Amino acid sequence: MTARPDAPASFRSSSVRPAAPQLIRQGIAETLSRRRLIAYLVRADLKKKGTDTLLGNVWWVVDPLLQMLVYYVLVGVILQRGGEAYPLFIFCAILPWKWFQATVSDGTSAVVSQERLIKQIQFPKMVLPVAAVVAGIVNFAFGLIPLFALMLLFYADRLTAWVVLIPVVAAVQLVFSLAFAIGLAAINVFYRDIGNLSRHLMRFWFYLSPALYGPELITELAQRYPIVGTAFNLNPWTHLFGAYRALIYEGTAPDWGALGVVLAVSVVLLALAILLFKRVEPAFAKVL
Repeated sequence: MTARPDAPASFRSSSVRPAAPQLIRQGIAETLSRRRLIAYLVRADLKKKGTDTLLGNVWWVVDPLLQMLVYYVLVGVILQRGGEAYPLFIFCAILPWKWFQATVSDGTSAVVSQERLIKQIQFPKMVLPVAAVVAGIVNFAFGLIPLFALMLLFYADRLTAWVVLIPVVAAVQLVFSLAFAIGLAAINVFYRDIGNLSRHLMRFWFYLSPALYGPELITELAQRYPIVGTAFNLNPWTHLFGAYRALIYEGTAPDWGALGVVLAVSVVLLALAILLFKRVEPAFAKVL
């Protein structure tokens, strides 16, 4: 019985190198054809995280509330910088950011954490970061429970029909998150410092995004330092946070134009991430 080589046939010949569009299509097709495997990996991941703690899946509801309380005490009570309905204001940012943070963290380690499986079984490795992202969707859905509880109990006047469009903004974030998860998962196989570095950069990114403060502060800073305004406009999270807050906090339509730009950029980044992943995938078993 002979072992099957890990690399696809197109990679076994030095004279044949698949074109970029072909690799992207191949990556998408392979992932879609393994939907049952992705579902299994998601269930296993959720079960593992739920049984590893005393409160289990309840943490998905409690954790964003505790984080909101910390920021409210720090900014709203101690610094006296919070505005009207400030707990709801920051919760609109904490919830999607926790989803993105978990996606990047779990996606980055998705391949290296399955070293034994990769060396034993031949399968499209891209399903690993994709499964990590899909599991994050479930966490985000659980996070909507305390959000609506908060609105019903304390901010019922801000609850409008616009909240039904939260999945639309979440879909844009999903594409954006997929690009990061797939790209970092591939790079982390060769450079293991990526996981540690990304945690620090993510923290830095959060505070440089309008999560704890509103557009008024950005406008004020941009008047004194124009480069600050440009940097904030180029930050995708400026528009994602703004879209979530428009639907939840302000009860209005989001800036569809800005959201469309974020989606277009995310699609391009996702295509590049898939291309990178497929280019280096044949070397995973050897490096791991």
